[in-house]
Amino acid sequence: MKIKNLRRQIDIVDKKITGLLNTRAKITLNVARIKRQSKASVYSPVREREVLKKISAINKGPLSNNALEAVYREIMSCSLSLQKPLKIAYMGPQASFSHLAALKRFGSQVEYVPAGSIADVFLEIERDNADYGVVPIENSIEGAVSYTLDMFMDSDLKVCAQIILDVAQNLLANCPKDKIKRVYSNPEVFGQCRLWLQDNLNKVEQIEVASTTRAAQIARGEKNSACIASILAASVYKLKIIARDIEDSPHNITRFLVIGKAEVKPSGNDKTSIMFSVKDKVGALHDMLLPFKKYGINLTKIESRPSKKKAWDYYFFVDLEGHRDSPKVKKALSELENKCKFLKVLGSYPSGE
Repeated sequence: MKIKNLRRQIDIVDKKITGLLNTRAKITLNVARIKRQSKASVYSPVREREVLKKISAINKGPLSNNALEAVYREIMSCSLSLQKPLKIAYMGPQASFSHLAALKRFGSQVEYVPAGSIADVFLEIERDNADYGVVPIENSIEGAVSYTLDMFMDSDLKVCAQIILDVAQNLLANCPKDKIKRVYSNPEVFGQCRLWLQDNLNKVEQIEVASTTRAAQIARGEKNSACIASILAASVYKLKIIARDIEDSPHNITRFLVIGKAEVKPSGNDKTSIMFSVKDKVGALHDMLLPFKKYGINLTKIESRPSKKKAWDYYFFVDLEGHRDSPKVKKALSELENKCKFLKVLGSYPSGE
């Protein structure tokens, strides 16, 4: 069959796809009208997971599930923009890993608001300058992002969803590798690339800055300077890729949280994040964890942070399986609240990614 005939078939299919996409968009506008009447949140992480799960289940190829998910992310991004011009805050500037995580979750059709720090992301939402925010919470190599944990101590914002991002670090510069005299990046990234830097740039000065994109901005304008950042940063800030994938572990994953003001309904496969402080007595933490064992609730993460209000006073951050509204989780949290000094449920959200 000649290529001309094949392309004609593609044109026919494209016409059908365009019609179906616009039919879907019209239905989305009806959904938006009902949501406005009931004052429901435009963004629904539960519905998002349902759609992607169903698409994967009916997919028979040759497109991979990942490829279809990427397509549907943009379809859902268009749907969100039709319902309401959503604003998403992230720790910027443009091309940071927080920006990449936000793009992965919300697509290209929403408005993005770069913020100077994690604290500023929280502030943008609290002041209604953004609908949702994306903040890093932990890295598979470097562990928890303590500043994000600290922000939850005083903020009433809720965790609405999580984003898992495979992080690839790259050496970027506008000079040859042997001419590099200094490298810029943030502290977490230097930790993720420690061995590679020792083997390849052990005599080069390492300078810490607030973000990988700030590092890219400096490297672009400073002679004999390089940065460690994303491939997107190389494109945005017009830097050459000197070395790819320089992170020490091939499984370098960062988990981000989507934060906002709305609670998320159960999806059937959920995770709940909480924080609590313990009474100052022997075995206090052990006592706090007993309700979870009693009701058979699996804990997937526990992290401690100093309260900064009293010496040797700590908050504990816990991720557990299940939604806060499920009977077992409700009972466990009720018993925990009776035992601890302070308890805050940070949010329940779909655990699938």
